[in-house]
Amino acid sequence: MNKNGKIALGCGGAGCLGLVLIVIVTAVLIGTGVVKAPGIYSPNSNSNININVNSNRNSNLNSNANTNDSQNSNSDSTSSSMSDDDKHKLFQAAGITQDNDLILRVIRKIGFGDGTGAGYPQFLQDHGSWAQKNFDFIRSVLTKEKARAYVEEHIND
Repeated sequence: MNKNGKIALGCGGAGCLGLVLIVIVTAVLIGTGVVKAPGIYSPNSNSNININVNSNRNSNLNSNANTNDSQNSNSDSTSSSMSDDDKHKLFQAAGITQDNDLILRVIRKIGFGDGTGAGYPQFLQDHGSWAQKNFDFIRSVLTKEKARAYVEEHIND
């Protein structure tokens, strides 16, 4: 092999090696998204963006009314004629509305003040058992609108 043959062989090898290096670099750039490859990238592609918003609203309502009169009047006072079943129905419907003010109003109505009074934990425990036995009622007030209508209709019973 003469001098010119060796030069041609060296240049051809270097050129081939250079080509392989260019292909590898291009593949890495496409894989990482730096370069958009024709046929892989579509300007008409769809993308989905999900945004989750969680809003928690807490409210506390404390009120004390003390008078020297022999009786206080309150339209939400506990009705002694309200059965346990009626209390659970009212409580369930109020919960479905997710209206904190209405829920507090119902809690006062059924005799637990602000939800921390004596007997309230037991009522909540009993409510779970009640709910398991009263699916028909729960289904009847399953929307916020139906639940609110039930509460408004029965809160003054």
